[in-house]
Amino acid sequence: MGVVIGIDVGGSTTKVVGIANDKICNPMFVRATDPVASLFGALGKYLYDNGIPLSSVDKILLTGVGSAYITQPLYGLPTARVDEFLANGLGAQFRTRLDKLIVVSMGTGTSFVRVKDNDVQHIGGVGIGGGTILGLSRLLLKTQDFKQIIELALKGSLETIDLRIKDICNRPLPGLPLNATASIFGKAAANAKQEDIAAGIVHMVLQTIGQAAILSSLNSDINDFVLIGNLTRMPQCNETFPSLEKMFQKRFLIPEFAEYRTAIGAALAYIQGKECEEILP
Repeated sequence: MGVVIGIDVGGSTTKVVGIANDKICNPMFVRATDPVASLFGALGKYLYDNGIPLSSVDKILLTGVGSAYITQPLYGLPTARVDEFLANGLGAQFRTRLDKLIVVSMGTGTSFVRVKDNDVQHIGGVGIGGGTILGLSRLLLKTQDFKQIIELALKGSLETIDLRIKDICNRPLPGLPLNATASIFGKAAANAKQEDIAAGIVHMVLQTIGQAAILSSLNSDINDFVLIGNLTRMPQCNETFPSLEKMFQKRFLIPEFAEYRTAIGAALAYIQGKECEEILP
């Protein structure tokens, strides 16, 4: 088998990864305002930068919301479309050695996919994610520069923003330590610092995602959550999710190439013989 290429086509970001001989080959992403331009730019650059001739490409697998715009094979190569939730599941499970898990795909919003052995099922989601961070930051911080938002948040404190259990009670409650959040933004003042507001926005989104993921596992025997998507690169993940692990006795895993796992899953769908929709000339 030659190189199998998986492409996750988002609204403004396209991620490309090649798999050859069970090895991940230099994932890359390209930003563009148009999904089709983003797709062709990303694929062309990926093939060129990695020295992959068209004759070595066995198959191209597309997934993501932007893949619906593609109605013909790319560069005349065999091209197919993969269900995004299937790609999430296969990609998140890859090399984790987990038989059962819930995929937490953190993008503009957040989706939850349950994986049990070979069964992959979309179980819901929440409209909270990167889009929430950007939207609230436009309103409250007057910026939509994601890097600037994260840098502000790293300098901020939640002590002046979130109401904690310790603010309303002098002893821990059952299952809730004193530093647990009682009310997100419940302590915020009108003159709060920009850095503290940024910290509150980021923490609100990550904590809401984590708690929603835990709720999605109720009445099941699943205790492992695999985080994928662009938000996994945020340094605040290293604080928020470990605290939820301790509180709820669950495990959150951010795998290697976490932001590329959907593209990886698209390629794996073909490699593992899963159902794909062929895109014909």
